Amino acid sequence: MKQTTNTILMIRPVAFRMNEQTAVNNYYQKVLDNLLPATVNAKAQEEFDNFVEKLKNAGVNVIVVEDTVSPDTPDSIFPNNWISFHENGDVALYPMFAENRRMERREDVLDILEDHGFEINNIVDYTSAEEDELFLEGTGSLLLDRENGKAYCALSPRANEELMIEFCEDFEMNPVIFEAFQTVDGERKPIYHTNVMMCLGETFAVICADSIDDAKERKMVLDCLKSDGKEIVLITEDQVNNFAGNMLQVRGAEDKRYLIMSAAAHQSLTKDQLTKLEKHCEILSSSLDTIEACGGGSARCMMAEVFLPKAE
Repeated sequence: MKQTTNTILMIRPVAFRMNEQTAVNNYYQKVLDNLLPATVNAKAQEEFDNFVEKLKNAGVNVIVVEDTVSPDTPDSIFPNNWISFHENGDVALYPMFAENRRMERREDVLDILEDHGFEINNIVDYTSAEEDELFLEGTGSLLLDRENGKAYCALSPRANEELMIEFCEDFEMNPVIFEAFQTVDGERKPIYHTNVMMCLGETFAVICADSIDDAKERKMVLDCLKSDGKEIVLITEDQVNNFAGNMLQVRGAEDKRYLIMSAAAHQSLTKDQLTKLEKHCEILSSSLDTIEACGGGSARCMMAEVFLPKAE
């Protein structure tokens, strides 16, 4: 199993804005005062297009799907939460916490991937869990170490333990389950997505260990990463607030590895952290300020990795 892919699915927004339904437990979202919705969306589109261009220039195969005006899906720019693609041809569909995010699931996305020559053998659908108010938001909630057969998950209102274990049984992965917190107005609250505080590369892991308040859990997660020979790069909670955990390693031209992140994340890292990361791969960053502020998500959330086999 490969840990990185050369192909990324991205959804270009048409009505991007702050989603009031996700703001209840995504504490990274901010209201941008005095900006008209059309302006916010135009800024988001500009950031999106620049980001895609940088990825393509590095030789990453980016499949861009245009969002539609109806239904109203302000967060459609983050497809990694509702779908994941696997090397055996499986596609997983996930139950989403916000009702207006459930409408992001689009069958035509699968048709588009097939048109690009990918093979889809089986759809594993967890979305009926929404009826029981149980959620697991794709590779936002699940950090997949595909090579070592492990799935890391910080439990939250958007990451249910039973569903996580069911996923691991279906995809033959070992669950690594813990809780991660952030300080909001002086209180410790669950971090809504695992991929905000952690990133898994082939030979390294970026993690905010300080967010795992339970010492035993923290040690267990770090031991798990070390046992797979990953170099651990620790980040602070302040860096997490700048989306330094929300990164993704991808392959560009000639299989060259890149670590993709936002400009804010890049700027928040220290020289020492950058030196450690650059030993493993080149860093590619792009400004995503509007998307980060309104969406409360960053570079990693915008990229759904395509691991599907190519049709013969």
